[in-house]
Amino acid sequence: MMTTTINRLESRLGGVSVDGRPHQLSVWAIFGLRLVMGWVMLSAGFGKLTEGFSAYGYLANVDPASPASGLYGAMAESAALMGAIDVIVPATQVLIGLALVAGVFVRLAALGAATQMALFYFGSWDVAGGLVNSQFVYAAVFLALGALAAGRILGVDRYLEDRPIVERYPKLRYLLG
Repeated sequence: MMTTTINRLESRLGGVSVDGRPHQLSVWAIFGLRLVMGWVMLSAGFGKLTEGFSAYGYLANVDPASPASGLYGAMAESAALMGAIDVIVPATQVLIGLALVAGVFVRLAALGAATQMALFYFGSWDVAGGLVNSQFVYAAVFLALGALAAGRILGVDRYLEDRPIVERYPKLRYLLG
């Protein structure tokens, strides 16, 4: 016997209620999007690791109109900070990509990816065509993956949420999903 459930999304925030009924294929779209965005981050990080990466040129040449140009310029002038950035950016991209592909700690990975995209957004300050560019869109997609709990769909997060440690420490659920 096959049972059918109705998918439902509901939220109430600031006195406003919204709800919807996503199609049953939505779960596959979320899963596919998680894999694609994981691959994007994994390949970007792996490319930086294997091809030799330096953020100096990027940080030192931020458009002066960017609200972050002064900060990024100062970062480029610090050898110690540049050494750290040159390791942190590719390493976190690889880790985020692996987490998204495996579906493990997806909310944490999505937040990390959205943060990187926001930082890249201010570094590539090209608002001639409007405030929305590819980094902005990527940040929004990563935030959506976290909000949709994409790791619970054919991911390790679904398995982890049923473990006793999560029952002992329920705040771990904020990282999973």
